[in-house]
Amino acid sequence: MRILFVSNYFPPEVNAPATRTFEHAREWVRLGHEVEVLTSNPNFPEGKIYDGYTNGFATETVEGIKVTRVPMYVTANKGTVKRTLSYLSYMASVRLYLRRLQQQPDIVVATSPQFFAAVAGHLIARKLRVPFVMEVRDLWPESVVAVGASSDNAVIRACEWLETYLYEQADHIVVVTRAFKRHIENRGIPSAKISVLPNGADLAAWDRPLDEAKLAALRAQHGLQGKFVAGYIGTIGMAHRADILWEAARRCDDPDIVFMVVGTGAEREKLEALQAANPLPNFRLLDKVPKEEVPYLLALTDASVVHLRDLPLFRTVIPSKIFEAMATRTPIILGVEGESKEIVQEADAGLTIPPENVEALLGAVTCLKNDPDLYEQLGTSGRRYVETHYNRTHLARAYADVLADVLGVETPLPEVRRDTADTGFFLEAAA
Repeated sequence: MRILFVSNYFPPEVNAPATRTFEHAREWVRLGHEVEVLTSNPNFPEGKIYDGYTNGFATETVEGIKVTRVPMYVTANKGTVKRTLSYLSYMASVRLYLRRLQQQPDIVVATSPQFFAAVAGHLIARKLRVPFVMEVRDLWPESVVAVGASSDNAVIRACEWLETYLYEQADHIVVVTRAFKRHIENRGIPSAKISVLPNGADLAAWDRPLDEAKLAALRAQHGLQGKFVAGYIGTIGMAHRADILWEAARRCDDPDIVFMVVGTGAEREKLEALQAANPLPNFRLLDKVPKEEVPYLLALTDASVVHLRDLPLFRTVIPSKIFEAMATRTPIILGVEGESKEIVQEADAGLTIPPENVEALLGAVTCLKNDPDLYEQLGTSGRRYVETHYNRTHLARAYADVLADVLGVETPLPEVRRDTADTGFFLEAAA
């Protein structure tokens, strides 16, 4: 197959959609498919073009993936008006540069959010007269309203209409959680049109040996020798309430526990202000690092904190951080309700706490520090579970199988569909 994948995000950006797109596309190339990713020049989340790139048209090849980058209006990942303008500019740009694609695709896949990338994918597929598959990684615009970034107004309602229109027009829809599938079914979309293909972990990447000297130097640099580190690594956004780690550090009286937040985003300045006003010796706020450095930060982390605000919408999401923690045998402290909680409990991979509950977070960290047998059990169970159920290689092959089904062609891939009662995660679509 010749696959065109439309995504606003792609490495060297390190957010979840960039990682998901890259790891799937790389596996498809390994399996003999031709893949082109139509994306922007890297700028997330600061809204600044990364070193080595310019905000213009460019092409490159990354591990066999043809990457076509288009210019757009770039802005930081905060502020509704500017971000919307940025999203719209990407949509317009990919349509404008359509004639400069590196290959004619058999099928177009577009991932949302950001939502207008899906709109662009639909327009491209219609222009090229090829099937369109819409990937839904978050419910938009519902998530924008949920975090308070926008009120429920006429613009939001128009976007909801457009959301339903895209569901109707897509030849197939891929979602990352069962809750998303139910949401789309409630919009009148047949179950047969929707497949559940969640996030997962690239186990081979996480199993690569680390430089022990470099790891020791990082531990010394950040004053973590002999400390039990509870870490949050990822976007510091409006949805995440990463400041709960700072508050837990303020209340913690165990000198051997450190709370660490790594990343950037719309709420980072709030954390910086908290730490500047009341410097805590047991709190670390580190800058975002390149993807290849993330394994070192997880190696410094004894407990991986995965947290979202206590909002009904977030009970439908599954943060990809939980799979990375399982891959590295790092016990999870999960402050998310819904499907994520079910997975962590079924995997026996960590402790679950009520979202936005500082005392519960502090109690879970203390429990893991003081119970080495439990700590070892959770790390081992999590690794075993992710190997069985959330191996990115298997997921990518299942995804390619879905695309082949949409095209109505035979795929040379090994059969990777599983009965969901057996595996618990994929491939969930109608019989």
